[in-house]
Amino acid sequence: MLVAAAVCPCPPLLVPDVAAGAAPELDAARTACSDALAVLAAARPDRLFVVGPAEGDTMERYAAGAVGDFRGFGVDLGVRLGHGGAARAEDRRLPASLAVGAWLLARVDWAGAPVEGLAVGERLSPARCADAGRDLAAHADRVALLVMGDGSACRSLKAPGYLDDRAAGFDEAAARALGTADTAALSALDEHLAYELKAAGRAPWQVLAAAAEGAGLEGRLLHEDAPYGVGYFVAAWS
Repeated sequence: MLVAAAVCPCPPLLVPDVAAGAAPELDAARTACSDALAVLAAARPDRLFVVGPAEGDTMERYAAGAVGDFRGFGVDLGVRLGHGGAARAEDRRLPASLAVGAWLLARVDWAGAPVEGLAVGERLSPARCADAGRDLAAHADRVALLVMGDGSACRSLKAPGYLDDRAAGFDEAAARALGTADTAALSALDEHLAYELKAAGRAPWQVLAAAAEGAGLEGRLLHEDAPYGVGYFVAAWS
């Protein structure tokens, strides 16, 4: 069953090498992510799954040791998902969200439970997200999740999705649900509205909501901001 979860944003800018001169702007988010990961370590899980968004409406699993990089963002920096066997040239590379998750784990020298990854398509239906979450929670007696995902990308005129008056309300509801471990509210997030607002976290958050059913976890919102017009949230559930 699920014993702990950390919710973190997944912009590649979270990696200082990618952000370059703008890196200090996300220092508070990085610190909050480290605090959330400390909650995972304290829970002593048997298995850790990193869940993050990808394109489309499918799911892809990634084994321990899967590799990724940030070359697509102009930085020759590679990452590995936990510890595992040597990666093969034909293996699928981690999507950006899971690569950021792998970087966060390396940053705190994660040495606890074995790590695997699950990429969920941003268009994946809530029902399929729920099935995935329940499946992850059943993998071990003590499961933890690192859930990567951003809120709306329409909070300002310069945001990736331009300004949308619905974005602030969507993010407010998401932040409240993440901060209180309100699984029902997360499950009820509108998939179509989330897609229109470019809220990449909707599907991963709904995986989390299903995984946490019956676990009795409490949540804390550790960080909330909207730099660059994108909603970033960090929360810890335990």
